[in-house]
Amino acid sequence: MAFGSICFTAAATSAAEEALERLCQRYGQVPADRADVIVALGGDGFMLETMHRHMALKKPIYGMNRGTVGFLLNAYAEHGLEERLAKATCVQLFPLAMTALTSQGDTLHALAINEVSMLRQTRQAAKIRISVDGKVRLPELICDGALVCTSAGSTAYNLSAHGPILPMGSNVMALTPISAFRPRRWRGAVLSHQVSLDFDIIEGEKRPVSAVADYTEVRDVIRVSVREDRSIVLPVLFDPEHNLEERILSEQFTG
Repeated sequence: MAFGSICFTAAATSAAEEALERLCQRYGQVPADRADVIVALGGDGFMLETMHRHMALKKPIYGMNRGTVGFLLNAYAEHGLEERLAKATCVQLFPLAMTALTSQGDTLHALAINEVSMLRQTRQAAKIRISVDGKVRLPELICDGALVCTSAGSTAYNLSAHGPILPMGSNVMALTPISAFRPRRWRGAVLSHQVSLDFDIIEGEKRPVSAVADYTEVRDVIRVSVREDRSIVLPVLFDPEHNLEERILSEQFTG
C-alpha cells in the first residue's frame, strides 16, 4: 500500500522532537486530516495517546520507537520510511467501551485500547461483584482491583497482574484480578469478545473505587460496564518482520 502524504507527531521528549524535525525535513509534513498515514514518534504511552487523539479520522498509524519498551512500535530509522510503509502489515484493533456510574449519579463514557481497570482509592480493599451478560458470576471479589483487557493490552498492565497473554485475532478478552484476597485462588477468566461485563462496587462509600480506561480516570464509581466496540476500527501498521502478532507470541516464551 502506498502512502503519499505523512503526518508526523511526537512525544514531548528531546529524542522524539529531534526525530520529528529530521523526518519532517526529509519527507515533508501535512496535517493529520489530510494525511494518508500518521507516524507517531515516542513510546507505547504516546502511541496510545495518538490512537485516541486521531480515532475519528480512521487513519492508519505507524509508530517508531523513541521511548523505552515500544511494544506497539516499530524500530526507529530515518531512511527508507516510504518503503517500510508500503510493505507494512495492518492490524485492526477494537477498543473497549466503558460506562461508569458514580456515587454522585453522573454517567461517564470512555474508550480503552489496552484495558479498563477498577482500583481501590484508599487503604481498604475493594469489594466488587462481577456479572457476565447480566448473570452474577462472582458475588464478591475482595481485592486491590480488577481489569479487563484487549489482546493488544494483554502484555501491559494485565501481564504485570499475572493475567494471560492473548493472541491477536483470538476474539477474546481477559478478566484479571489485581491482588485478590478473596477468593484467594481465583486467577480471572478468558471471555468472548462479545460478552458484556458489569462491575458493581460493594460498600462504595467505605471502600471507594476508581475506574480507568487507558488514561481516563473516573473516581468514586458504583457501577462500571465494559464491552468491546466493533463499530470503531483502529488500523495500526507494523513492519512484517516485527509485527504485533509475532511480538505477542514471542512474549509468551520470555522469562
